[in-house]
Amino acid sequence: MPAPWYRRRAPLACVGLVVAGSLALAAPLAAAANTASAPPTAVAASLPAAPAASDWPYDAYGGGTTRYGGSSQSASGQTPATTADTAESTGVVIIETTLGYEDAQAAGTGMVLTPDGLVLTNNHVIEGSTEITVTIAATGQTYTAAVVGTDADDDVALLQLQGASGLQTVTIDDDAETVGDAVTAVGNASGGGVLLAADGAITELDSSVTTSSDRLTAGETLDGMIEFAADVVAGDSGGALLDAEGEVVGMTTAASSGSATTVAYAIPIEDALAIVDKIRAGDETDGVAIGSPAFLGVQVARVPAGYRYGGSGSQGALIAGAIDGTPAADAGLAAGDTITAVDGTAVADADALSTLLAGYEPGDTVTLTWVDRSGAPRSAAVTLIEGPAA
Repeated sequence: MPAPWYRRRAPLACVGLVVAGSLALAAPLAAAANTASAPPTAVAASLPAAPAASDWPYDAYGGGTTRYGGSSQSASGQTPATTADTAESTGVVIIETTLGYEDAQAAGTGMVLTPDGLVLTNNHVIEGSTEITVTIAATGQTYTAAVVGTDADDDVALLQLQGASGLQTVTIDDDAETVGDAVTAVGNASGGGVLLAADGAITELDSSVTTSSDRLTAGETLDGMIEFAADVVAGDSGGALLDAEGEVVGMTTAASSGSATTVAYAIPIEDALAIVDKIRAGDETDGVAIGSPAFLGVQVARVPAGYRYGGSGSQGALIAGAIDGTPAADAGLAAGDTITAVDGTAVADADALSTLLAGYEPGDTVTLTWVDRSGAPRSAAVTLIEGPAA
């Protein structure tokens, strides 16, 4: 029986945007380049400039002092990361994203799975992006990438590089890991555009990692993770965790900060590739979404339970704003309006609106019903557009 596709050797050549399936994981290891205008919930591959500790939104893996995974400097007592060599860099790519609706840019890492340019990364690396650029670290060749599919719950995304062929791929591990095994995390550390390699060792298998919640984002848990100690920092997300043979055993996803030793976490590569298989098969079950989501273009306000627009009457999704150039703005929606129905289905709140829109595709036309700020009923047909990665 032929080997699976991912084992074949390559030839050596506050407010939130309402998108279908929004409300995904935070961005524990993605490095921000410009976040001055990002809204409070813009956590998709985007980190704020380092605020005072008392002001930090603790929406990251690990709890305690874990802040968006990794510190900006090497932890005391750990081997500092060094420039990745040719073997470590093979098949590893640098990902840069533009979050057009948030006036921000960010960076992360990915792994080439096939010679024609399928790339594996974390969902939080590309979440919220309107443009994705991928650079092959070994050659400097740059490609535009499209989202093939995502699994926000498991923090996995699959990209397709446009016009790619003959690329070198990472080599997937084919044996079991044990605690104490030497590993190396290779990634676009701090979004610097150069791959660094951080040596360390596996400290636990089948580990569970929980995001701590803040006032806007609920905590979530990833199970079955590889825990390891290495100098992992922001920007390493989506990068390769290599064993002593240079084979990929995991995808670096999160890390702690503020302690003498950085504790990092990787999704086991077999788990990530199982999700890749579902995406490639077009199987939209268990949290998998194919392609880009439909986009309305409203920002929704989080309001107390039991909120009723105007103080009484039906519940709905209170609008904090409509983004210029989107269907919502074109239809006349504005801050203070409340969406009450989509195609005749009642909208209870912001989450219900997001869930309803998740059932549509870009290009679909829906009828929105809302109450404007004056209390007057309104209705309009809008055509949904392709939204940022969810």
